[in-house]
Amino acid sequence: MTENNHSITTEFVLSVFTDEPELKHLLFVVFFAIYLITMVGNLGLVVLIYIDRRLHTPMYIFLGNLALMDSFCSCAVTPKMLENFISKDRTISLYECMAQFYFFCFSETADCFLLAAMAYDRYVAICSPLQYHTRMSKKLCIQMTAGTYIAGSMHAMIQVGLLFRLTFCGSHEISHFYCDMFPLYRISCVDPFINELVLHILAGSIQIITNITVLISYLYIIFTIFKMKSKEGRGKALQTCASHFFSVSIFYGSLIFVYVQPGSVKEEGKDIPVAVFYSQVIPLINPFIYSLRNKEVINAVKRIVKNKS
Repeated sequence: MTENNHSITTEFVLSVFTDEPELKHLLFVVFFAIYLITMVGNLGLVVLIYIDRRLHTPMYIFLGNLALMDSFCSCAVTPKMLENFISKDRTISLYECMAQFYFFCFSETADCFLLAAMAYDRYVAICSPLQYHTRMSKKLCIQMTAGTYIAGSMHAMIQVGLLFRLTFCGSHEISHFYCDMFPLYRISCVDPFINELVLHILAGSIQIITNITVLISYLYIIFTIFKMKSKEGRGKALQTCASHFFSVSIFYGSLIFVYVQPGSVKEEGKDIPVAVFYSQVIPLINPFIYSLRNKEVINAVKRIVKNKS
């Protein structure tokens, strides 16, 4: 019991987008379809990169890990959201809530560093092609990949650890479709100032480091492309970077909108549309962004289909 004689909350109730039964069933079908396509697309890409030795290069190793993290993100959020569409019981325990947020935060943070690593890989490939195999060695690729997982795990552990310092009493309804920091801050009966401060420092630092890496890499890439005399070479270089740059733009843009801008904590409901975008839409479209216009991936699929037929 707290000082105000309110029982401490050990479970929460997640919100859904609507209370209309027919609309909930429709949303279930829509998001279930998105979930299936997301998992098939991302895990299919991971398997394809794993079994085709021609794709065992830094670019595709990073891409495979990005697809794996997108699968993690979708698995952390979507199953519980789908369950809440068709179940009257929308409760989630405190520890389930923290576990859900941990895996979500881990995958999103790892995505940030993977996208930065992919930008650096494209910089070396285009700006220093003769030194590519030396500068992007297998050892460095493994170290960079491991570093993204360590950074993601450490950031998630810090944020979850700080969430455990909060006490939730009174209202136990989370105005969100999954356990996220800002909705939890809003229902805490402990001042979340320290949490907000650490969040903005860490999330801001991650955004700054990874964004600067991407921006500097692409500045050098653009200068190098403009110096190319061959139109064919320019087109190939631009095509190589276009999908990654598009993915980076929508991913970082949505995260900055929610987590880095000040005043996000108090504005209830503002972050839900963007959260749907980066937790559902981005994992859905990423494998298609990187695959449909990628000749090496398409050729790898053709080789597998040909071998099986």
